[in-house]
Amino acid sequence: MEYLEHRVELVNDRLTEVIEGVEPAQLTAELEHVVLAGGKRVRPAVTVLSCEACGGDPAEAVDFAAGIEFVHNASLVVDDIIDRSQLRRGTPSAWAEFGYGPALITSDGLLGEAFALFSADDRATQIVAEAMVELGEGEATELVSYPDSEEAYMELARRKTGALFRAAAELGAVAADADAFTVEAFGEYAERVGIAFQIRDDVLDATADADDLGKPTGQDEQMDRPSFVQVTGLSVEEANQRAQRQADLALQSLEAADVPETAAKGYLRDLAEFVVVRER
Repeated sequence: MEYLEHRVELVNDRLTEVIEGVEPAQLTAELEHVVLAGGKRVRPAVTVLSCEACGGDPAEAVDFAAGIEFVHNASLVVDDIIDRSQLRRGTPSAWAEFGYGPALITSDGLLGEAFALFSADDRATQIVAEAMVELGEGEATELVSYPDSEEAYMELARRKTGALFRAAAELGAVAADADAFTVEAFGEYAERVGIAFQIRDDVLDATADADDLGKPTGQDEQMDRPSFVQVTGLSVEEANQRAQRQADLALQSLEAADVPETAAKGYLRDLAEFVVVRER
């Protein structure tokens, strides 16, 4: 695990460095509260590992990795406002801690810092902009149109979760100057991982203990929010099987990229297998 921890630490150091340069001090404190309170750092890890798996130097992907984590956290701030969730990662959510106005400004600040990190590369900027279009349209669709089938749910999960995972992997491949086919293959891998992640998230919301999960459970049902189990009527076991299918497809895409067998590729393979059995 030292291998992965070292790479995540590079990202954490960069996140801290960027936040410390933010003004005014109140905004710095708000960004610290949201970003540095914890988190699995899955997306930035995907960025760094994808870069290394494609033959690049992981240090070259750190800015992109930090940027994708800022984007992810910006979306979580808004999600918590919509859901009225008072906890995030076991601590008060941004709106619960600072109020609605400061929370929205925090989200804006995170996006601004993110795009400052992407701005040095036109391809990176385009990748994240496209992901944010998908994310925004997916969230808007969720508010006005409840998915009525497994197919509709999967499309929503692709846009709300898969798109940002895709961007994370594509950014890493771009940082390694990979060819277009490899960028696409890594993006497809990560999108499938993201969908599997979302299905498992829905299962955990319905079955896990809130203290173990670090956030309130039962939110999907309480907020009448689309949940894979509720939309499809499938059992928890069947839902987990669907997540496993997405993980299997992710692994197929990773192999299609035809990059050498490395520790980084091994960790990406492990991630696809882990997201369907995680407990938080």
